[in-house]
Formats: sequence, C-alpha cells, structure tokens
Amino acid sequence: MRIIALSDHQAVSRLIDRRQETDPAIARRVGRIVATVRRSGDSALLRYARRFDQLQAPAEVDRDEMQAGLRAIDPALRTALRTSAKHIRRIARRQVPRGWRAQVVPGVKVEQRVSPLHRVGCYVPAGRYPLPSSLLMTAIPAQVAGVAETIVVCPRPDPTVLAAAAIVNVTRLFRLGGAQAIAALAYGTETVPKVDKIVGPGNRFVAAAKALVASDCGVDFYAGPTEIVIVATGGNPAWIAADLIAQAEHDPDARAMVLTTQPSLAERITEQVQAQMPATGPARQSLRQHGVIVVTTTVDEAIALANQIAPEHLVCDREDVARAATRAGTVLVGPYGAQAAGDYATGSNHVLPTGGAARFRGGLSAADFVHVHSVQRLTKAGLKNLAPTILPVADAEGLTGHAESVRVRLRSGRVERAAAV
Repeated sequence: MRIIALSDHQAVSRLIDRRQETDPAIARRVGRIVATVRRSGDSALLRYARRFDQLQAPAEVDRDEMQAGLRAIDPALRTALRTSAKHIRRIARRQVPRGWRAQVVPGVKVEQRVSPLHRVGCYVPAGRYPLPSSLLMTAIPAQVAGVAETIVVCPRPDPTVLAAAAIVNVTRLFRLGGAQAIAALAYGTETVPKVDKIVGPGNRFVAAAKALVASDCGVDFYAGPTEIVIVATGGNPAWIAADLIAQAEHDPDARAMVLTTQPSLAERITEQVQAQMPATGPARQSLRQHGVIVVTTTVDEAIALANQIAPEHLVCDREDVARAATRAGTVLVGPYGAQAAGDYATGSNHVLPTGGAARFRGGLSAADFVHVHSVQRLTKAGLKNLAPTILPVADAEGLTGHAESVRVRLRSGRVERAAAV
C-alpha cells in the first residue's frame, strides 16, 4: 500500500474523482444485446445464455430444486442464512415509509400514500464466488415492503443460492445473467416477466445494461468497484489490515483506503498488510494498485476527506467521527465493527452506493420498493382560501389559464358536491 500526505493534492484528487465511465466498447455490445432481447424475447435471451453462461439446464429453477439446494448445504450454513434473513427482515420493517394526512388550511388536505411495487427483479452475481447473501439482501426488503412478486436471476445458482431462494420463498428463479437478464427483466419475454424495478450488484456488463434500461424500468444505482475507507485515530494495525484485505478480495479494482493522523500507525498497517496479504488473488492486485493510506494533520481533515470521497463503507474508531461522517453508504463504528458483520449478519443492507454516489443516497432499503405519491383534497372553501396564493403567482408567470381554472370555480354560484375531507 502507498502512504501519501494530504498535501499531495494530485494523489488525493484521484481518490476523490472516481468517475464511473462505461467503456464505449462495452456500451455498444450491451446496447446490441439489450435491443436484441427486447425485440426477439426468449429466442435471443436463451441464445445469449447458452453463449455467455453455458446454459444447458432449463432456464427456470423449480421449487423442488431450490428445496434440494437447501437440504444439500451444511446445517451450520443453513442456520446462518436463516438467521441473516431474520435480521435483514427486522431492519427492513423499520425502513418502510408511512402514509400520513395533513390539513394545510381549512378545506384543504394532503395525503401521502405509500403503495408497494408489484414485481421486482433481483440480480444475484455468480462470478468468483457464490453470493447467497446478495439474494437475501435484495429479495427480503422487497417482500417486507409488500412487493407481490420477487423475480431472481443468477447465471449459475449453486446450492447456497438455491438454499437462500428457498429460505426467502422467492416467486421465481432463473438461471440467467449478464446484460441479457437485465433486458429480460426490464422489457419482459415469453418466459421472464417484466418488472417494475431491478436491484442488485453485477459486473460491468450488468451495470451498463441497468444504466441503459433505466429510462424504461426502475433501477437501484450504478454499481462500480467496491470501496472501504477507514478513519483511524488509533487501533490495532493487524485488525485494520485484515479489514482492508477483506474488502479487496472482492475485486482487483476494489478501493481500500485508510485516513489517519498517525504516521507511525500508517507504517504499521502497511507492514501488517504485507504480512497478511494472500500470495495470489484479487486482494493482492487490488491493494497494490488501489490501496492507499493518507496521513492528515487533524481528525477534522480526515473526516472532511472521507466526506469528499463518499465511500461505500466507512469504518471508524470513534463516535464523534461517525457523527460527522455524513456521506457514506454505511458506517461501522468501533474496533469490533468489522465490515464483514454488515455484509452478513447485522441486518443492515450490503447493497450500497459506490463511486461517490453516497453523496446523495444510502444503501438499498425497503423504502426502495414502494411508490410514494400524494393525494390532494379541496372543498370550495378550501380553494377560496388558497386563491390569494394561487392567482398572483399564476398571473406573474403568464399562465392565465391556470388562474382562470380557479376563478371560474369561485365565480360559479352552483354548489358542487364536495368530496369528504
């Protein structure tokens, strides 16, 4: 890992500027796949699935196979997945927005109405490792929000993913992945139903496809390389190094950063990373290319830089840092706040914004699976009460039709039956 000073403005600038630009070649390829699946449906979808994912079995997984996966896994893992699901469900219940009604003035009431989406698509990757936890993290909040149908796609669901699908009781599970699966979910085919929203992480092709279909189908966010920032004013360097390696093992492009006021701690962390580093694998490549420790003069400088980076995961050793760190996908506090706990067991969602998107949103939650809209109710008296507000603004904007639509009602001597407010 490199150690740099905060005064190295060029290096620090690169940490902050993590623009996630799609490779034009990937964008063109994904565009062709999406357009073809949209136009030709199942025939194109299955052709791509056989070509890219070597699909041989039926595209849809039946419930007997899900239950077989559940029986096949180790009992300890089965218990762990069920416990994780219980914790995710417990947190998700607290996240669903609530409806309300408010009187603005006499005769005018506004209601917030919260309705679940009807059908959502959950993407579960199958790259280097099986990810049953991603199925739990995407399907459970949707179900808690009241979504009627959870459609899961995974290019190669192994027994652990099948077990997670059985535990959650997903509506349907397909052996499909890549841009072709995203297109099928967004537009529907003869086999795969069209969904209202697509959630879940994926590779560059999946991310590009989600960006492409976003004007026609809801998506959660653009997922780039995973990230961790650790703000360390002290702490055990071996533990900090272990957290960096844990995050880096996801992807050779993963970003692992430490911000500290202690130059000696920076040196000890670097030594521990070298001592614990795997001989091969993505963690080694990630930390060599993207691992960095920034030495700041003050804790406030470290916090300010962390907020500028707006990382996916922020780990810190002090409560005051956690309170001041307002731009992160999730914050883990204290020496025992291992990022892996959030990935699997705390119930907080691990589908999180990357690439600085934590500036404007947090992680996936049950709130992502509802439609929130307003209902406005006015009586004649209520409209009359609002007229002194409506008419001058409408006239000032030159929208005389707007003003007249109010005046015509107020001039009328006829009394219309008012809706109950």
